[in-house]
Amino acid sequence: MRVYMLKDVEKVGMDGQVVEVADGYASNFLIPRKLAIKVCDKDSVFFEKKVKKSEKDSKVLSSKASMLAERIRNMHLSIKKRSHNEGKLYGSIGADEIVELLKKKDITVSKKQIEFPKSIRTIGDYKVVIRLSSKLKPELILKIVDK
Repeated sequence: MRVYMLKDVEKVGMDGQVVEVADGYASNFLIPRKLAIKVCDKDSVFFEKKVKKSEKDSKVLSSKASMLAERIRNMHLSIKKRSHNEGKLYGSIGADEIVELLKKKDITVSKKQIEFPKSIRTIGDYKVVIRLSSKLKPELILKIVDK
């Protein structure tokens, strides 16, 4: 079945693309979750125009996102937290705190875009991934120090 993607779905397609997927996957997963719309033969011309427009828009967005990714790649952030004698923190570092640090550097991202392997509960250096798009995932270094 041919569908027009309304949102990015990893390993399927990007927003604004027309892709071919299995009938069951489209009718049971993509369409009910409003991730895609079925493309009929009579609608194909309309959706092809939308694809061309979205490609043009995505080029502009990708250039802005790549510039933001370069800014993030060169960043080293640090957080001061209280810790035990062994270097364990009282509590943990969450995505909220990283969003606030980035906001101070004039970079706006959501909590959902921040990825780190597990909760940060000890002092040290950590790599944090900021998912700007499915292809752009710059890493920054987060240093946790004792107060």
